Amino acid sequence: MKLTGGRDVTHFGLRGRLYSSTAVPGPAHTEGPQGAKEPPSYVLLHGIGVSHRYLARLHLELAKTGNVYTFDLPGFGDAPSPREQIQVEQYADFVAAALADEAARQMNGSPMGASIVVGHSMGTQFAVELALRRPQLVSGVVLMSPVVDPQRGTVLKQAADLTTDALFCESPSSNITVFSDYFRAGPRWYLTELPVMMGYPLAGRTGQVQQPVLVVRGSRDPVARGRWCRELAETAPHGTLVEVPGKGHVVQHTGTAAVATAITRWASATDQGGLFTAR
Repeated sequence: MKLTGGRDVTHFGLRGRLYSSTAVPGPAHTEGPQGAKEPPSYVLLHGIGVSHRYLARLHLELAKTGNVYTFDLPGFGDAPSPREQIQVEQYADFVAAALADEAARQMNGSPMGASIVVGHSMGTQFAVELALRRPQLVSGVVLMSPVVDPQRGTVLKQAADLTTDALFCESPSSNITVFSDYFRAGPRWYLTELPVMMGYPLAGRTGQVQQPVLVVRGSRDPVARGRWCRELAETAPHGTLVEVPGKGHVVQHTGTAAVATAITRWASATDQGGLFTAR
């Protein structure tokens, strides 16, 4: 699925594409006599080789109650490949600059409020780095199917796990979306960014995130395994783990409703200063 209405964004010599949906405050957002509460904002960041398309279902589901901003990051989807390798920190800075530009366009120059940043696979690395580098922009971090598990920290093991996932854990539409995006990204850029993904110390960086962290995995995911995801949730100062039964690595595509519900319930609980309990 491809979203409509995206626009090109260029910062630091890098070009990406941003898709946005703006919610209209309604009864769900009212606060009584003080008027309407602003709907929550979500920023969705894809992983290596893919694009916004495998996040599109989650984008549309979250857009029912919130503002949603979903990227094609430089080198992926409809965005051209940079000439040189891009580090996780550079992707985080690119997203921050694009969000500031979007705020200026939509809010008459007013700063954008803090958003819940949702990353998938390598996108979890971008999300964590954004939370650390621009904490004023991030109210919470969602790590869906995070990588790379140090106990599976070789390219061969990652490839084997992804192959297992594609063969036994994903739907046909998920595989078509992912592999067609891989084809568009091309082997040169994929292999250029692969060492960046493999070398990022996600657990150590997650341990420094002061915002609430939600780790989401499909119960059948051979890439983001249960032990690894539990470790991440426990490493974060304010971490929670949710498992979606019967789903694989691309859990936001195959289990969209369950993922969206987990995110919105967690966001609501943390926004009110409460504890989130998965059910």
